[in-house]
Amino acid sequence: METTRHFVATVYVVNDGATALHHHDKLDMWLPPGGHIDRDETPHGAARREVREELGLDVDLVAPQDRIDSPTVESIPKAQHFLLEDINTCSDQVGHQHIDFVFYGQVDSRDITPGPGEQPAADWEWLDPTDLRDRADELEPDVVEVGQRAIEAVDS
Repeated sequence: METTRHFVATVYVVNDGATALHHHDKLDMWLPPGGHIDRDETPHGAARREVREELGLDVDLVAPQDRIDSPTVESIPKAQHFLLEDINTCSDQVGHQHIDFVFYGQVDSRDITPGPGEQPAADWEWLDPTDLRDRADELEPDVVEVGQRAIEAVDS
């Protein structure tokens, strides 16, 4: 059976030593902001858009970018991680997969004001490295690890 794959972008948004997570009801897990990359978007453009929609904040991505001198190419910011994620797994069958461009980002405020139709601000929590470790029983291992890495990278 052929596996369908979707391209998505995720941002571990950091402010003052903590990252923002919310409980995703459909997937029943705690996740940072992110979502599908539209056909007319780049991964980093989708990452910025998702943060703006879900948190109401403008994010500065912490993303390396090559400098290539050419009139026919443009270097774009690199994701910190590329992950292949199984979605809708049932009876050892994968419904589909996400190819996830995972970015780190920094915001100037923790004042979350989601756009229309997004999760309410009260559903978001700012977790520092201790919170991530202490809640490891309810968070996916990759969320704990990448959240800690993002906080360390942004705060350094």
